[in-house]
Amino acid sequence: MAADKAIETSTKLTPTFDANGLIPAIAQDSKTGEILMVAYMNAQALDMTIKTGRATYYSRSRKKLWTKGEESGHFQKVDQVLIDCDQDCVLLKVTVDAGQCHTGYQSCFYRAVKKGTADQLDFIAKKVYDPREVYKK
Repeated sequence: MAADKAIETSTKLTPTFDANGLIPAIAQDSKTGEILMVAYMNAQALDMTIKTGRATYYSRSRKKLWTKGEESGHFQKVDQVLIDCDQDCVLLKVTVDAGQCHTGYQSCFYRAVKKGTADQLDFIAKKVYDPREVYKK
């Protein structure tokens, strides 16, 4: 328990990465408070984010670093990096322009579980850009 208390009261950043060397990272719009997305960071991505002021993540599927907006132009300017009590989750407060989700929505959280159902979703947002125009690969 003493070790847990030390990390809870320390002023030193010592992130707790999982067995794969990753830590969850939540991006939140600084102005609206809207949760935009959840991704993962490794130590290098976290370091780059802190040093450059642009959100950089680790892609588990592609096994490489990526800076949000490198393809779409919809960058995340990091205003503040917060770490939770046991330093195993990062919250980035970011300034964004539009369209943080690759599907065309402002947030990746554009659907909600439909009330009264266990497996149905309702769209709760409208697209803010056409992803076919942005990702012309």
